[in-house]
Amino acid sequence: MTDLLALRGLTKAYPGVIANDDVSLSIAPGEIHALLGENGAGKSTLVKMIYGLVKPDAGKMEMNGAGFAPTDPRAARAAGVGMVFQHFSLFDALSVAENIALGMETPPPMRTLAARIEEVSQTYGLPLSPDRTVGDLSAGERQRVEIIRCLLQDPKLLIMDEPTSVLTPQEVDILFKTLRKLSAEGTAILYISHKLEEIRALCDTATILRGGKVVGDCVPRDTSAREMAELMVGSTLATPKSAAHATGEVILSVTNLSVASPSAFGMALKDISFAVQAGEVLGIGGVAGNGQDELLAVLSGELPSAPGMVTFEGRDLAGIGPEARRGLGVLSAPEERLGHAAAPNMSLTENAMLTGAAREGLSARGLLNWPKTRAFATRIISEFDVRTPGPENAARSLSGGNLQKFVIGREVLQKPEVLVVNQPTWGVDAAAAAAIRQALLDLAAGGTAVVVISQDLDELMEISDRFAALNEGRLSDPRPTQGLDVEQIGLMLGGAHGIEVAHV
Repeated sequence: MTDLLALRGLTKAYPGVIANDDVSLSIAPGEIHALLGENGAGKSTLVKMIYGLVKPDAGKMEMNGAGFAPTDPRAARAAGVGMVFQHFSLFDALSVAENIALGMETPPPMRTLAARIEEVSQTYGLPLSPDRTVGDLSAGERQRVEIIRCLLQDPKLLIMDEPTSVLTPQEVDILFKTLRKLSAEGTAILYISHKLEEIRALCDTATILRGGKVVGDCVPRDTSAREMAELMVGSTLATPKSAAHATGEVILSVTNLSVASPSAFGMALKDISFAVQAGEVLGIGGVAGNGQDELLAVLSGELPSAPGMVTFEGRDLAGIGPEARRGLGVLSAPEERLGHAAAPNMSLTENAMLTGAAREGLSARGLLNWPKTRAFATRIISEFDVRTPGPENAARSLSGGNLQKFVIGREVLQKPEVLVVNQPTWGVDAAAAAAIRQALLDLAAGGTAVVVISQDLDELMEISDRFAALNEGRLSDPRPTQGLDVEQIGLMLGGAHGIEVAHV
């Protein structure tokens, strides 16, 4: 059988780094092919070349045996390549049909398009109303919009970048059924994910990149997740371990917190109460869009709350903004790393200054101490293995996972009294995720009160002392993580607030 897509010796270099070095691989029609590698291994650059966003410096591509060199995404789509990005590109205020029309070269009349959306969504098990406003959709439904937009163009190759990072287990099952149906119809799928058990369940073959080079391939169903992770990093994978330590006094207390969301499409927080002790990790789970962003914004000081709702070491934090809270020792790392946690066009040195000025003493009398700031940025890069040529590189030049390591490292190294993080290991590889989780456990062992908001239940079960679930802006009573089973967690995630679930 002729390969659908063949890459021969693709090479792409940027100043200070070779992103892809003589990469070759092939994908057959109907094959689900995983592309694995650490953050910064070259996966994103490779798929950008296939999709026409980046031009290779050397090598060639073939589609169905003929030369393939797309000059832009439009040319790639015309050749039968579709791509669903990790970050959705949708307009909240527009309908599903209007968003899909914006991504098409020559959209049909809206009534015709709406009928096609309904037809395709039903055919592939992705039910979606073309008239719904995107801002009202869940994260999983938004992903359906992106997938259906691709499917309407009848792709021969579908590229998916971290497609399950914001999905519930049920939504993952639906997505996998869709991808298997596409595969059975002859559509090839190039699948990027750090969730290795999903790779084992879904993919036929896998190519592993390390440092921009192909270092091996495997059949995922015949290879353990640990073996794949160790192929990716080239060494034995460490498992995070919590040092035995006692918890101390309550550091952070939240009482009857009710706050409206600043976003028209956000989620209001409703009567939330919890307390976190020194040395404790409190895990807060939930599906995206249930108030996670609003909760972090309240705790960081970005979203004001009424007096008495949030206290730190007995001090009311009402009216105290983010910078002042940082000075006190209340630090945070939001989910959106590019644009919220880091300024895209600023250097890593400048981004280190943005949140480290107060606690690291990076300014005095209104003057910025750039040598000291640069040293702080360099320390983050070194201690958290951030793959970048240096601290003067812009934040946007880093891969998503490497920027995540920088953002988390920047906060951890400031030795906070309280650290609140949302999705700390989103989009990072297994080794980096283990390192970040270990850093959070080490912080707690040193006496920091840590709040981890995450959609990754395995992560929360691994590092949390207590677990609570956020559902439609309400928080279940925190419960000891040890002894919780899947059924109990499911009840909590489904909104079983204020009821006893231990013996259900």
